[in-house]
Amino acid sequence: MVDEGTKKTLQSIPLLQTRASPRDKDLWVQRLKEEFMALIKYVQSNKASDSDWFRLESNKEGTKWFGKCWYVHNLLKYEFDVEFDIPVAYPTTAPEIALPELDGKTAKMYRGGKICLTEHFKPLWSRNVPKFGIAHAMALGLAPWLAVEIPDMIEKGIITYKEKGETSS
Repeated sequence: MVDEGTKKTLQSIPLLQTRASPRDKDLWVQRLKEEFMALIKYVQSNKASDSDWFRLESNKEGTKWFGKCWYVHNLLKYEFDVEFDIPVAYPTTAPEIALPELDGKTAKMYRGGKICLTEHFKPLWSRNVPKFGIAHAMALGLAPWLAVEIPDMIEKGIITYKEKGETSS
């Protein structure tokens, strides 16, 4: 069962058609076009609903992705670097999204700051190959993870709010 909010989010993200990984050369170019279109639609939908929460960009080949994501808690914006590589077996295998600066700060994370998505997201991803892409990974993987883990880490004092320009100590 999927809640109404999740259904609405999914409806705002176009499904992808092309089954291709970076090894597939010309097909990968087609897949990347679909990925960018889905990401653009998702970001536009987020902005329209006043729930903008990430920025992503990729290297020229579309194999390494990086950017920022943020979570607002008690009217304070907590911002984190986000990164992932496209797996060789993509889209059969979902990307492993990492928030490196949170590495080791929660049990729901693997080495290198990779967030744990095995229980809920990976089975959903595997049922939707090749229709799911990067926008779906952000919406159904990273967003719920942030919503659960960030408030918990804040309440436990594991992460603290930093003003713009402040550096981590």
